[in-house]
Amino acid sequence: LIKANVNGMDKTNTVPEHVIHYGRKGAISAKTEGQHRYVEMVNNNDVVFSIGPAGTGKTFLSVAFAVAALESHRVDRIILCRPAVEAGESLGFLPGDLKDKVDPYLAPLYDSLHILYAENQLAQLLERKVIEVVPLAYMRGRTLDSAYMILDEAQNATVLQMKMFLTRLGIGSRTIISGDITQIDLPRSRDSGLKQVIQVLQDIEGISFTFFGSRDVVRHTLVGRILDAYAENEDTVS
Repeated sequence: LIKANVNGMDKTNTVPEHVIHYGRKGAISAKTEGQHRYVEMVNNNDVVFSIGPAGTGKTFLSVAFAVAALESHRVDRIILCRPAVEAGESLGFLPGDLKDKVDPYLAPLYDSLHILYAENQLAQLLERKVIEVVPLAYMRGRTLDSAYMILDEAQNATVLQMKMFLTRLGIGSRTIISGDITQIDLPRSRDSGLKQVIQVLQDIEGISFTFFGSRDVVRHTLVGRILDAYAENEDTVS
């Protein structure tokens, strides 16, 4: 069985379990136990949180869910967003217009879209705003009906930003919020909205939480071992 390196895109005729979407490169399906749970959660809830370390497919699978919903006409548009927070480095002044300044923060979302769509098709969807890729701050004041909303890198959303994003949900809309609470880049004076929301919304019907671990990593096999090593030595790693 031949599969691509990212989240089980199966190019054979074998039908994998828990297919999320049939894309231009084959079937995108769950590969790990955690991803199988994730698929079930998304299929049965309108708001899903996916929380876990890098390499577990959180971003790619959330975009695949949204594309599948769009192409089956369950939603009319996709809204993808991330907080524009620097990951431990000062990037300084970025040249260009507003799009040029924020696109580096949104690159992982574009990467996922480029896997799922041909270049010309994606360009048309972006131009018509059927798919929007925006910084989290741009969500304020909007009400989004019949939309698939994705908040990526949610550990870098503040408490107020998280509440703001969740309350954008309109009629017929769904949302996935993904992040890694071990990789918070907010200033120490600001609390992570993702950490708080685990406690606040844990028992709300229609909202589910999926937690990934190192066994769900689908990147290089060393990535899972690296994560375990850091977890064992977290007291010595700042």
